[in-house]
Amino acid sequence: MLAPPRPCSVCGRPVLRAGRCEVHCRQSERRRGSSSQRGYGVRHRRVFRAAVLDRDPVCVLCGVRPSVVADHFPLSRRQLVSRGLDADDPGYGRGLCESCHNGYTSSLTCL
Repeated sequence: MLAPPRPCSVCGRPVLRAGRCEVHCRQSERRRGSSSQRGYGVRHRRVFRAAVLDRDPVCVLCGVRPSVVADHFPLSRRQLVSRGLDADDPGYGRGLCESCHNGYTSSLTCL
């Protein structure tokens, strides 16, 4: 059974999921930029991601599934950069399975 529509957090149009309507989701994604524009380029994949997944082969949250996502923790990439820290330092990361990462990340975003 579908949940009743909720209002878009920007314009108030009814949406099936909490958050924003399609128009405002697209606008938000455009402003956000590509992953490379946000700093997740080649160095991130080769240094940060590889080292975190080597160090944490099993998800640190559930302890069951293999890690496939290198997550910045306890500070986000944006917070690390704003504090002048190296966001590609594996010491600022943890390995998560896709399910745990998606659950954790969805609790932090408005969508």
